[in-house]
Amino acid sequence: MSTLLRSWIIIAVLWALLPSVSFATMYTFVDENGVIHFSNVPNDRRYVKVNTLSRSQLRAPTPRYINPREYEHYIQSVGSRYQIDPLLIRAVIKAESNFDALALSCKGAQGLMQLMPGTARDMRVSDPFDPRENINGGTRYLRKMLNIFDDDLHLALAAYNAGPEAVKSIGRIPDFPETIEYVERVLRHYRRYQVASSSETGG
Repeated sequence: MSTLLRSWIIIAVLWALLPSVSFATMYTFVDENGVIHFSNVPNDRRYVKVNTLSRSQLRAPTPRYINPREYEHYIQSVGSRYQIDPLLIRAVIKAESNFDALALSCKGAQGLMQLMPGTARDMRVSDPFDPRENINGGTRYLRKMLNIFDDDLHLALAAYNAGPEAVKSIGRIPDFPETIEYVERVLRHYRRYQVASSSETGG
């Protein structure tokens, strides 16, 4: 069963149970790429209350392919600015949001590089859903993590996901399944991009 289908089943079950269940008001929408967004703090006009969804709205839209090259100019620019391989930045974006500039996680992480509101403020990002601002802020934060952990990529990626204190307190990747899987996923994408780049340049 696909992730998208499972998500829609969850929405349908919640919709059916809402009259008898009491919990914080949740909002949701499905974007043009087929990505389902949930939040209890809606910050996009497309959000609707889960209990106001009609049955006709429980149909997934036809996904639209996002070309990662759409953001390549920004990625190259900030890579040069913060001295980070653009392929690594691209890998983080792929792992974080699959290049969805409007992505919003259930924890409140926003945009392409999934910046938490506090991180966005610290990185001087005024609009985390603006691709240029988000990529700049996310890359700046990744540079900060690399500086803290002496360019140890594994630890920096773990800190990007779990926070620097969680990594500094034990001096290694925390035993969080989500963080372990996240580091592996980013590195997997990074290696794939490196291979593809080497093939394109004839290396």
